[in-house]
Amino acid sequence: LGMSKSRNCFGYPLSIFFIVVNEFCERFSYYGMRALLVLYFRNFIGWDDDLSTAIYHTFVALCYLTPILGALIADSWLGKFKTIISLSIVYTIGQAVISVSSINDLTDHNHDGSPDSLPVHVALSMIGLVLIALGTGGIKPCVSAFGGDQFEEGQEKQRNRFFSIFYLAINAGSLISTIITPILRVQQCGIHSQQACYPLAFGVPAALMAVSLIVFVLGSRMYKKFQPQGNIMGKVVKCIGFAIKNRFRHRSKTFPKREHWLDWAKEKYDERLISQIKMVTKVLFLYIPLPMFWALFDQQGSRWTLQATTMSGRIVINDLSPLPLQTVNAILIVIMVPIVDAVVYPLIAKCGFNFTSLKKMTVGMFLASMAFVVAAIVQVEIDKTLPVFPAGNQVQIKVLNIGNGSMTIHFPGETVTLDQMSQTNEFTTFDVDKLTSINISSPGSVDTAVTPNLEKGHRHTLLVWAPNHYRLVKDGLNQKPEKGENGIRFVSTLNQVLHITMSGKVYENVTSYSASKYQFFPSGVKEFTINSTEISTECPHSFESSNLEFGSAYTYVIRRENSGCLEVKEFEDIPPNTVNMALQIPQYFLLTCGEVVFSVTGLEFSYSQAPSNMKSVLQAGWLLTVAVGNIIVLIVAGAGHFSQQWAEYILFAGLLLVVCVIFAIMARFYTYVNPAEIEAQFDEDEKKKNAAKNSLYPMLEPAPQTKM
Repeated sequence: LGMSKSRNCFGYPLSIFFIVVNEFCERFSYYGMRALLVLYFRNFIGWDDDLSTAIYHTFVALCYLTPILGALIADSWLGKFKTIISLSIVYTIGQAVISVSSINDLTDHNHDGSPDSLPVHVALSMIGLVLIALGTGGIKPCVSAFGGDQFEEGQEKQRNRFFSIFYLAINAGSLISTIITPILRVQQCGIHSQQACYPLAFGVPAALMAVSLIVFVLGSRMYKKFQPQGNIMGKVVKCIGFAIKNRFRHRSKTFPKREHWLDWAKEKYDERLISQIKMVTKVLFLYIPLPMFWALFDQQGSRWTLQATTMSGRIVINDLSPLPLQTVNAILIVIMVPIVDAVVYPLIAKCGFNFTSLKKMTVGMFLASMAFVVAAIVQVEIDKTLPVFPAGNQVQIKVLNIGNGSMTIHFPGETVTLDQMSQTNEFTTFDVDKLTSINISSPGSVDTAVTPNLEKGHRHTLLVWAPNHYRLVKDGLNQKPEKGENGIRFVSTLNQVLHITMSGKVYENVTSYSASKYQFFPSGVKEFTINSTEISTECPHSFESSNLEFGSAYTYVIRRENSGCLEVKEFEDIPPNTVNMALQIPQYFLLTCGEVVFSVTGLEFSYSQAPSNMKSVLQAGWLLTVAVGNIIVLIVAGAGHFSQQWAEYILFAGLLLVVCVIFAIMARFYTYVNPAEIEAQFDEDEKKKNAAKNSLYPMLEPAPQTKM
């Protein structure tokens, strides 16, 4: 046991402060990098949404599977201190590699602004991610356990408080980085061509990881460091295996029952190891229901963000986009942890209620389950406002008259008359097979039959401008625009090809009497310019859109006024979202309260119930429940395709509620242990035995372990 003088500060070991700062920088580095990943895959490497999300989730799951490896290295080979240092170096290299992988000029030999050989960038970024997963996962269980190690006997209260401070550092790091890295990303940089600055956005987390490593090394003289005690994990597995085999051999009635199934290992292993394994297996058994909590918790990054995109971000005056809503969780944590620690728990204790760790965790699960009930209620409210899109065999059509006279359109069972420059207010839904004929007529002209060439499951716009002139356009939008953005397309009634630029995005070759594809813009007023040789230079060429809100779509029709200049008319295709994002705050609040009582307590419980040589193993077990939770989401989202999102929320809430009840029952039967006391008792017994042996049988061989 390598001991050093432990200096105290506010009743805490001074070394703790280095560990907390180290964790803050490491989490800043990790979350900063993670916030950019999907965007980097999509925009730089050019993968589609599905592949990007899948790779992202795989990476996250990997980060929570590698702790097992870190715990093994720490507990059986290098010790926590050296493990943290060596894996932090791996981690820093990984961050640097992914930062280099995003340098466009690395392979852009012809300086055209896009990399010439993408595989180089893909390979580098994958190597970087594997190193990061190894690093972040490997040090995770060691850092929290190493922090717990710094406390003396009798400092339990400070130690519990440390796990709260530790959790606070995690969230402060993630909060600040999710705000800062996107700002870095939108900077422009590059040697030969300017573009979004991924190398800087990935480089800052890499630099912080290096800072984290330096800070940790600086505290080296003050740490209490324990020597690793051989391959613990191997011993545990062998001992459990032997106990099961031995129990199976002696299954007849003639052998007396033993108190605990692990006692069947007594023939081969010493009692100390057996009792340590008993502590660990008891806790691991309790962990079985926990992944369900994480399955719900991790959906705030995916499902809840998507839910926010169908809402209106009008909160007071300024607009919110869905991403900052994820920071709601981190902000609430930073507020809630101190309040719960300093106010709520003491109040509960004053009322004489023994609020044990497992009771706290049960309450945490219940709160998370309620958060999903609230999310489902919000979803039902949103569903009432969403437009109906065609499903299965249906198509939807709306008519837009861009001509100069009034037109009448005959559908089976329905007739529509439109004045010039007007559209039908709603999309009309038809069954493809029943939509046999569409006719257009206008006063004093022959009817024109439209040949309906319709794709089922889609919306279409019928552009009409003269009795026998029409064009049927597939809209290509069969859901609300993603991320709360707004779709804009242009229809031109001029005779020549137009180029339109709208806040940085270009609509090329908009031909006459046809519709461009939609492009998507965040909320606010957008400026656009129309390039046309037909229009005299005196006429205005730049125009403004209306104030776009969230999740809407519009068609802008460009026509020539009598004066010869251009005019633009706006038609609404999909109305903007109306349910306010502020309605999501209660579900975030409930989930965060659940997280504070569940997660902080779980960290501290895992530490307090573990024998000294298995602290990291149990921390890794705890992190493994997070990985399994992520995998559950992937399976449920993949297997159960719910037609209604609220039904999926209710399913998850129900599952967690069932698990919560099971956990509460398991917790009733759990007896808390004090590993240090048990181990001290073994030390005491051994001393006595040795003393007795030495005085009685100075000449005899020492008795073999098995008999003792």
